[in-house]
Amino acid sequence: MNIVKIRETIEEGNFSCGIFLDFRKAFDTVNHEILLEELEYYEIKGVAKKWFISYFTDRRQRTSIVNENPEEKTISCGVPQGSVLGPLLFLIYINDLSHCTSLLDLHLFADDSNLFFAHKNLSQLEIIVNNELTHINNWLCANKLH
Repeated sequence: MNIVKIRETIEEGNFSCGIFLDFRKAFDTVNHEILLEELEYYEIKGVAKKWFISYFTDRRQRTSIVNENPEEKTISCGVPQGSVLGPLLFLIYINDLSHCTSLLDLHLFADDSNLFFAHKNLSQLEIIVNNELTHINNWLCANKLH
């Protein structure tokens, strides 16, 4: 729902609700198995899929402070932040979020997403939005996002 639709909703005397989601540690919590299934859904198979598997496998990181040399830790989930692929892979990961609601107007922007809904009756708006949020919460849990 863009600003024009919001204005039209108000002018028509309807109530509107906007919900703004900011996924916690979104890029760090992407489950590789689920992401690989999503990539396959979009026909990324064969050599390309093997490339992504190698891209996710045995990733290691460490944080160095002054003269300390901590040991490297293996990363078992997530997509690299600051990479060109990171935001794209996250959008592919959450793209089917829209399938869990047909009533809310979803706008996905990497780890920030917006949900909008309008209704002429405030009580009905509240009931519908809360019901749809239950579906979204179930999707988030199934996809290991918070």
